Amino acid sequence: MESLAVYGHAIASLGLWAILVSVLAALSTTGRVAENRCDCGKPKRNYDDPVYRRERAFMNAVEGSGPFIAATVAAILIGAAPFWVNLFAAAFIVARVVMAVAHIATTSHPMRSLFFMIGLLCILAQAVLAIATAF
Repeated sequence: MESLAVYGHAIASLGLWAILVSVLAALSTTGRVAENRCDCGKPKRNYDDPVYRRERAFMNAVEGSGPFIAATVAAILIGAAPFWVNLFAAAFIVARVVMAVAHIATTSHPMRSLFFMIGLLCILAQAVLAIATAF
């Protein structure tokens, strides 16, 4: 377990991610009424509606969970450089928190897209780091 201590920030980021996704899940269910829902129960597509934006913020987090967790755990397990693993994991969390706030609080697509891309680049960097370390 001592060998994992050097990945403290990355491991904490995984825990923070679980909290963020859980909070977004709870937020995504608030404010739903029959008038703003499709037959499937999801909010109708309308970026002016905060209920729809909360749902999209949650679904974006769910969609990003697998790649973030896989890349981070792979990098930790293979023993990739702790500095970079910690940096990319922490940067991902910061970017995704900002993205979630931007998604819920604004209708600014460029800001949301910018922080999505930052998070995506962190995942890709983490994955490349894990693969490069493996070979």
